[in-house]
Amino acid sequence: MKVKTSFIGRLRDKDTFAIHCPLEEKSFLIENVPNIYFETDHYKGWPYILMHLDAVSDAELAHRIKLAWHAKAPAKVKKALAAG
Repeated sequence: MKVKTSFIGRLRDKDTFAIHCPLEEKSFLIENVPNIYFETDHYKGWPYILMHLDAVSDAELAHRIKLAWHAKAPAKVKKALAAG
């Protein structure tokens, strides 16, 4: 999943979704909601977090996608969307 040329997320396998997440928020999510959020060695130090799809609600998944989109979308695209 991309916005323009920026990667925001992808289906890692049938049970796991990787999505952009600021590093400062990543550790908080992993510590406080470990049944949903986790990381493997491959993602350590990178601003992406893994989610167990069978544990995350549709609302939480949509929220994470929206946050990732806003973090990675170019200002021009965000401005055009806001303008309607």
